[in-house]
Amino acid sequence: MPTTSISLRLEPGQKVTLQPVSWEGLEEILAELGEQRSSRIAYAKGILEIMAPLPEHERAKVLLADLVKILLKVQKRSWEPLGSTTLKRKDMAAGIEPDDCFYIQNYKAVIGKNRLDLTVDPPPDLALETDVTSKTELDAYEVLGVPELWIYEGENLRINVLREGKYIESQTSPTVENVAVVEIIPRFMKRAQEVGVSQALEEFEVFIKAENR
Repeated sequence: MPTTSISLRLEPGQKVTLQPVSWEGLEEILAELGEQRSSRIAYAKGILEIMAPLPEHERAKVLLADLVKILLKVQKRSWEPLGSTTLKRKDMAAGIEPDDCFYIQNYKAVIGKNRLDLTVDPPPDLALETDVTSKTELDAYEVLGVPELWIYEGENLRINVLREGKYIESQTSPTVENVAVVEIIPRFMKRAQEVGVSQALEEFEVFIKAENR
């Protein structure tokens, strides 16, 4: 398939946009790409984007996810991480592969599941992105009904909260209402570049524990 061969030649940092793409076309391309791949997809309104992340993107997404895990751990919250699993619904003609995602309020619904069926399973409570998010990606998250989306970009954290089917930007997170994550997360993302990831995570845990006393 020509479109698939184009996507397979993507270099890190490149993105290809294909349109119009039917749901059947999306499924064929996903099957051709396979599960063991570095590229990620976003699909909404007949537009398919295939992206090849940069190495620094991979590092940032792991760090951001680790910070979220520490937040949840310190707050004694239960969660299930689903990573960059493909979230898609045929009846909504939308699909997305987040950098990472977490089931928190609905964690019990996905315990032990490696594959999701969003016609039955709820969408993740929180999704994470660590680079420029296109309109296609935002459209996909909105259509799939992901309640909260964090976007870390350019040393800033943007929180998008779903309200009546549309994202609005918020200075607070419904998931961790008592933590000023918009200020704190960028600080420790930057700190990791200065002292290394392990020390930054250790300092973050100490800080969050002190905040939660």
